[in-house]
Amino acid sequence: MSEKRSNFPLPLSSVTGGGVRKPAAPAPVATPQTATQNARTSQVQTRQVPATGTGPRPPAAGTPQPAQPQQTMQRSELAATEAPRRAMAARVAREGVKDAQVLSALEIMPRHMFIEPALSSQAYADVSLPIGHNQTISQPYIVARMIELLKDARQPLRRVLEIGTGCGYQAAVLSCVAQEVYSIERIKPLHELAKANLRPLRIPNLRLQYGDGMLGLPQVAPFDGIILAAAGLEVPRALLEQLAIGARLVAPVGAQVQHLQRITRTGKSEWTSETLETCHFVPLRPGIV
Repeated sequence: MSEKRSNFPLPLSSVTGGGVRKPAAPAPVATPQTATQNARTSQVQTRQVPATGTGPRPPAAGTPQPAQPQQTMQRSELAATEAPRRAMAARVAREGVKDAQVLSALEIMPRHMFIEPALSSQAYADVSLPIGHNQTISQPYIVARMIELLKDARQPLRRVLEIGTGCGYQAAVLSCVAQEVYSIERIKPLHELAKANLRPLRIPNLRLQYGDGMLGLPQVAPFDGIILAAAGLEVPRALLEQLAIGARLVAPVGAQVQHLQRITRTGKSEWTSETLETCHFVPLRPGIV
């Protein structure tokens, strides 16, 4: 691992409130669920919840807490997915992720709800999977590893920005760890997919935005953490300047050969960087499509 001082210059995507329905049977059970699954089965019932906003907004008074997404699902479906989720988290722990809060978030969030049914047999394997538009859902280890690197044991993650929402899985995992999560997606169909997947989860501390992630969200900054789900040759300066002093940014950097970098803002115009393990991500691109 190397450390150096650098000035770096990264793309990204708000959970909107869904319609309100009263539950039928059975009794409610706390667990996440996606709108895609709701469309495919009549067994899933949602409880009445307040609608959330449709874009980034200043936090309300008081300090929010990390979310525990709740959704009604049949007990049989919960039982069928609990063992694979626990096994996935245990495997990620054996691969080196130690943070208990991150591992717990992996256990909570059913990854198969964020991918196409045809790929459900691979949902809990430690692999990336296609989600359309030449994008992927990252492998569970890299999701957990990057969030672990983002955290600082000395202070909680309050406001976090994710660049590259994709299908919404990493944003959902982040919502269990950070007090506020904002996520930007530049590809409109993926932004809509993430909204559809996340809408029934009733995550009060998560907002999605369609836009150019390389610009960040200056109207919401500063952030206590920024995480990138796409690799550029360097990190956009706009994102570095939206970090709070002492905050961290974790991003893949490179072209053919990529490495995770953790960048810490140490002063008004100062940042330190650490080059960590190799990785492979889709390219970071500007603009919206």
